Formats: sequence, structure tokens, C-alpha cells
Amino acid sequence: MTRVKRGVQVKKRHRKILARASGYVGGNRRLIRSAKEAVRHAMAYAYLHRRTRKREMRTLWISRISAACKLNGINYSQFMHGLTTAGIEIDRKQLSEIAIADAATFVKIVEQAKSAAAAG
Repeated sequence: MTRVKRGVQVKKRHRKILARASGYVGGNRRLIRSAKEAVRHAMAYAYLHRRTRKREMRTLWISRISAACKLNGINYSQFMHGLTTAGIEIDRKQLSEIAIADAATFVKIVEQAKSAAAAG
């Protein structure tokens, strides 16, 4: 049986982990055991937060739209109902951008939603 020396592979694996931990503080950047654990936690958090970010952004868009609707004398749920009744298909991200950047256009959209909600 021939002897297997694994130093090169181990060194390569360690280098990969330490490269991922390059911005960490103290031993988490230098020591392989703590770096491995820190990288594992960081990757788990990154996985979860990529999904959480989508929820948080939707919440932000809804609160922006709601604030702009209140300025125009309608609440958020009536506004969204009016949009669906009028057949206007603009997603919440675009609505929030319109509310921030172009208030005049948002007022026109609100008027259309109000008239559609009143009619139907």
C-alpha cells in the first residue's frame, strides 16, 4: 500500500476558507477552526437574508405607496382595489418609484383608481 500525503489538498481547502473569511476580525480571519465556523454561519445568514430582503422590500414599497395615497385622500386598500377594477397592472415597486419621483403621474393614477372603485 502506498502512502498518501494530503498536505496539498488540505492547504488548498484551508486557503479557500481563509479567503472567504478575509474581512473578519481577529481569529475568525486567521485560525482555520474559527474561520470555518464563521464562514459557515455567514453563508447560512446570507442564504436566509437573500429571501428576507424580498419581503422587506415589498413592505417598504407598500408603506411608500400608502403614504402617497394618504396625501391624495385615499387609503392603500381602496387604491389597490381601484387599480385592479380599472385594469391597471403596475407592480408595487414601480408604483412606489412613481410616487417618489413623479407625484403628478401618481395623482392621475389615484384619480383613475378612485373613479374605478366608485363605479365598480
